[in-house]
Amino acid sequence: MPKHPRGNRKLIQAINRSAVLNTIKTYGPISRTDIAKRTGLSAATVSGITGGFIENGLILEKETGDSRGGRRPILLVLNSSGGYVIGLKLTEQNVIGALTDLEATVIGKHTEALDDHSIEVAVETMTKVVNRLLAGGKIVDEQFLGVGVGLAGIIDARGGVLRYSPIFGWHDVPLADLLHDRLQVPVYIDNDVNTLTITEQWFGKGQGVDNFLTITVGRGVGLGVVVNGQIYHGGMGGAGEFGHTVIEPDGTLCGCGNRGCLETFVSDPALLRMAMEAYRRGEFSYEVSSMDELLGLAEGGDPGARNVFARAGEVLGRGVANLINVLSPELIIISGEGVRAGDLLFEPMRTSIAEHVMSDLAEDTQIQIDIWDDDAWARGAAGLVLRRLFVSPISSEQLEIVV
Repeated sequence: MPKHPRGNRKLIQAINRSAVLNTIKTYGPISRTDIAKRTGLSAATVSGITGGFIENGLILEKETGDSRGGRRPILLVLNSSGGYVIGLKLTEQNVIGALTDLEATVIGKHTEALDDHSIEVAVETMTKVVNRLLAGGKIVDEQFLGVGVGLAGIIDARGGVLRYSPIFGWHDVPLADLLHDRLQVPVYIDNDVNTLTITEQWFGKGQGVDNFLTITVGRGVGLGVVVNGQIYHGGMGGAGEFGHTVIEPDGTLCGCGNRGCLETFVSDPALLRMAMEAYRRGEFSYEVSSMDELLGLAEGGDPGARNVFARAGEVLGRGVANLINVLSPELIIISGEGVRAGDLLFEPMRTSIAEHVMSDLAEDTQIQIDIWDDDAWARGAAGLVLRRLFVSPISSEQLEIVV
C-alpha cells in the first residue's frame, strides 16, 4: 500500500520553496508579485522564501522590470554560480567528470583512466576526478552540492545501489555510500540513460513535457522514460532496457545471453559486425575496423556501407514504432554517440516508423535528434544532483524529509 506524507509545517515549507525556485528557474527574470500569482502563495510567503534564497546565493536580484503604475519591480533570477555539482560517467576504460553550475553548464572537465575493474579502484579513481575538478574550479566546500554518477546497468536509484553492471560484472554494490564515505557530500547514482533523460527534463528539450522518451544509440541502445513528469525506474530499477527487446529470436547472440536483441542490429559493435559480414560477401572493397572508417565510407557513397546503416535504421524504426504504440509519448529525443551517423541512420528509421506505427499516434509524437558531444554523459550525471534543488518533495520518489 503506498505511503503518503503526513501534512506538516516542514513539508509545506519545502513544497513552497520548491515551487518558488522552479518558478524563478522557468520564468526568470521575474518579480516577486508575478511569482506569487504563478504559485498562488502570499506575497509575504514569497518574500520570505526569496530572501532566504538570496542569502544563500541561489538567486539574484537583477534589473528592474517595467512599471505598472507604481514603483518598478525588482526582478529575480537563478544565480547559476550559486552552487556547483559534479557528474561522473563510469565507462569500461575511464571515469569522465564534468563540473557544472546550477544551469548544468559545464565549466570544468577531467578524465582518468581505470587501471582495473575492481570496485576499490573505481571508487578511488572517481574520488580523484572529483578532487581534481574541485581544485581546478577553485570550488569551496559550501559551494559544492554533491556528485551524480551515471553508468550502464540495473540500478536502485533510490537506495544508491548498483544491482548489476554488465560491463564490470558487479552485483549489489552500494556505490553511492562508498563514494559518500570518501567525499562526505551527497552522492546519487542512476543508469546513464536515465541521467541524460533527467537533464533533458530539467535543462534540455524535455522541459515542460510530461511524457517523453530518451533513446540512446552507440555502444548499446538505451531508453529513459518520463511518465506524468516522473522518471520511470520500474519495480526494481531495471526499466529501460530497450536494447534487449528481442527482434529476431534465432538471431545473433547478444551480450545479455539472449539472441536477436535490438542491440545486435543497431549498436556500434553490431554495425561493425555487419560490415565484416558484408566484406566477406564481397560487398566492401576493404575490411573496416572502426566506426569512423565505416561512417567515412558511407558518407563517401559506398553502397555496402550505406546499406549497413540503412538496415540498422530500419530495425531501430520498428523498435521505436513499438514504443510509440505502447506509450504514446509527446516527444522522443534520440541521443548518444550514434547520432553522428545522421540521415544515414535516421532517414530509414523515420520511414520504418511511418510503416509500423498507428497513424493517429504518429501524428502526436515529435522526434528530435539531439546533437552529441563528449560532455553529455557526465553533464547528464550532474543533473542527478541539480534536480534535487527543483523537484517537489511531494514526489514519493524524492521525498527526503523526515515526517
